[in-house]
Amino acid sequence: MPVAALKRHLEKNGVPFTTLTHQPAFTAQEVAHSAHVCGKTLAKVVIILIDGGMAMVAMPATSKIRWDRFMSAMGTDFIELADEEDFKDLFPDCEVGALPPFGSLYGMPVYLDGSLTRNEDILFSAGTHNELIKLSMQDYLSLEHPMTLEEGFAPIARRNSRFASRRDTPGEALPRPA
Repeated sequence: MPVAALKRHLEKNGVPFTTLTHQPAFTAQEVAHSAHVCGKTLAKVVIILIDGGMAMVAMPATSKIRWDRFMSAMGTDFIELADEEDFKDLFPDCEVGALPPFGSLYGMPVYLDGSLTRNEDILFSAGTHNELIKLSMQDYLSLEHPMTLEEGFAPIARRNSRFASRRDTPGEALPRPA
């Protein structure tokens, strides 16, 4: 079972949690849709390279990193997204792309988008592409102690399907909005 260590960690610390299973999904927004949860409460995790090491960044499924603002908030001028090949062996109990925001279990710091802290609960991948863990935000903050950042993130632009159409044949005009 992936992330058995995380579940033991939660149980050992008396943190109540629930698990939710859903159809396999591979992007954070697909996971939110498949699990029927709000993308603003679902934390997605990316791994960054900063100051010669790796760190986790957790943000809502509906957000992205604004690199210029993120680097400014971190007080550095160079941060980059880590390549999955560089870190997949650090998480042997997790499927690639399904990391929980518990860097303490893997020896790395966690940076958390502050907008997540305004939610009562946090949901995140349980190490697979078809299971989530849900626990109270207060329990997560007390147990993990992430560094919370209020700057460096932006909402992912939603496509307005009324204006976004694909062309079926070259040269075909897009429909005009009504």
